[in-house]
Amino acid sequence: MIVAERLLTAEQVAVLLQVPKARVYELAREGLLPSVRLGRQIRVSASALDDWIADGGRALPDGWRRDKQPTSQTEENRR
Repeated sequence: MIVAERLLTAEQVAVLLQVPKARVYELAREGLLPSVRLGRQIRVSASALDDWIADGGRALPDGWRRDKQPTSQTEENRR
């Protein structure tokens, strides 16, 4: 039997990490933040969050700006 522990909402995690709530959902969706999905909502174990922070967390695979578009200069360098 699993003993229930405190589960944090995405909003609570966002406040603790000082990031937008959307970023918490993005990290969870990418599998970078340990979470439990409850329908369309997520919950994060307080102890799992502590461990994740202690381990240094994880960055998004493409960096913090996923919507980067290549500049024309970058495209020219590839040709």
